[in-house]
Amino acid sequence: MNRLVTAGFLGAIAIALGAFGAHALKDRLALIPEASGWWQTATFYLLTHAVAIGAIAAHSAWPARLWAAGSAIFAVTLYALALGAPRWLGAITPIGGTLLIAGWVALAWSARK
Repeated sequence: MNRLVTAGFLGAIAIALGAFGAHALKDRLALIPEASGWWQTATFYLLTHAVAIGAIAAHSAWPARLWAAGSAIFAVTLYALALGAPRWLGAITPIGGTLLIAGWVALAWSARK
């Protein structure tokens, strides 16, 4: 998939889910003490990496791929936890975070030339 398409899609999803969490899910997220924070963190990381993917779209494929995969895993697991999914799902969240870090390392590696 085109990296700008990916960036646009992830950015739109982040904005929509952020608004959905702030408005439609406000009462539900209040039921779990950490839920609102999880939702905000997921949205922030998803949006941040959508912008990053768009910014490097023409330059480097691997960081964008790693960020897209990492953002999806990281955000989806946090959104699920915020909605009451089993806590063991939180053990998967660091896989997404590791992919995000790997994307930044790949960007640094590709820029060293």
